[in-house]
Amino acid sequence: MLITFGGELTECKSLSHKGELHQVVGQSLFYLERACLALKHMNTSLPISGSINGLISGLIGGSSMTSNVAQRQFSLSDFDFHLPSDLIAQHPALERTSSQLLDGRGSEPVDRIFKTLPSLMSSGDLLVFNDTQVVKARIFGEKSTGGKVELLIERVLPGHQVVAHMKVSKKPPLGGVLHMGRDDKSGARGFTATLTGRWPDEKGALFCFALSDEPHALMAQYGHVPLPPYIERPYDGSASEVDIAEDERRYQTVFARNPGAVAAPTAALHFDDALLAQLKDVGVQTASVTLHVGAGTFQPVKTENIAEHTMHCEWYDIPESTQRALHDCRARGGKVWAVGTTSVRTLESWAKTGQAQGDTQIFITPGFEFQWVDCLITNFHLPKSTLMMLVSALAGYDKVMALYAHAIEQRYRFFSYGDAMLLTRSV
Repeated sequence: MLITFGGELTECKSLSHKGELHQVVGQSLFYLERACLALKHMNTSLPISGSINGLISGLIGGSSMTSNVAQRQFSLSDFDFHLPSDLIAQHPALERTSSQLLDGRGSEPVDRIFKTLPSLMSSGDLLVFNDTQVVKARIFGEKSTGGKVELLIERVLPGHQVVAHMKVSKKPPLGGVLHMGRDDKSGARGFTATLTGRWPDEKGALFCFALSDEPHALMAQYGHVPLPPYIERPYDGSASEVDIAEDERRYQTVFARNPGAVAAPTAALHFDDALLAQLKDVGVQTASVTLHVGAGTFQPVKTENIAEHTMHCEWYDIPESTQRALHDCRARGGKVWAVGTTSVRTLESWAKTGQAQGDTQIFITPGFEFQWVDCLITNFHLPKSTLMMLVSALAGYDKVMALYAHAIEQRYRFFSYGDAMLLTRSV
């Protein structure tokens, strides 16, 4: 078996129902579709067949490779790896807590089941969840000329206005009216969306629309769950009723309560009510932040020099009750466990800026000095992604890459519907 840190994939599997890659015109590219491209660009190869155990042991133990990661200069290709396509999870595990959990805290990786998490935590520890709620942000429609159009609503603004990605063959003119949604029973068009400009300024990649009714109500009635492109579903709204029902239920956390995300905080998908009760019984406390995950979370890094990458912008909020819980945890000597990279980005944005609410473009790469996060529960991420850089910054680059090699050899399931891993902050 080969783990490729570089090399080029000659094929990227289509995610459209017709078996062809979606073609997106102009600047209105969907990051959700561009994520597919992140699986294409892979260069050199590192064989790990017969010597896999020795390699992993050496890397995780920190006895070889780099001695000072904080001073090492990383490039994009450092975060590349080859993932067999059959390891990309297309459906969730039968039960939320039955996913595998790769425990990477020690010198050797330990294969566990997620439901054992309470036994790995201590009384007084604090779990920080992202309570954002995924909205049905993908809506299909047509222009006045009859041309097909697709919107992915990224943000709701006052006055029935929204910010959205637009997929269309030819962009409508300013003031152009789109006819969006369709009533499945009557077949009638659902609502109108009038193009009012670009966002956040006249050169922005997103578009601002004025809708004919309240946006959240329209998305609930006419929208579709905006699944990532590596989950193979028809993206014209024609998925089976079974798949639609499963995705609406499972691509959402059990504690989601603040609508606004177009992608789920996937590490939190492994928790159910029973597990939360068990954690409470052993003295683990919980708190919530909100970060509305945008489509930019799938945005591929295009520059080999990662310092040249422009991070996407997302809105976050840390309520006063969570701020108190964090300080109390520190005071009693407990550990702060972030559930998912979105919780990490929220907590560290607050630490960096002192602002408990606002937009963040924080870009966490190796060498970053963490202020709040001690441990991280996270899923497995796309190669060459900003999230690979984040987890490498927390736990150490060599250790993370070795854990990924172990996960692939042991056939863990990857990405949103996949398995989880547990990391601790490197000293």
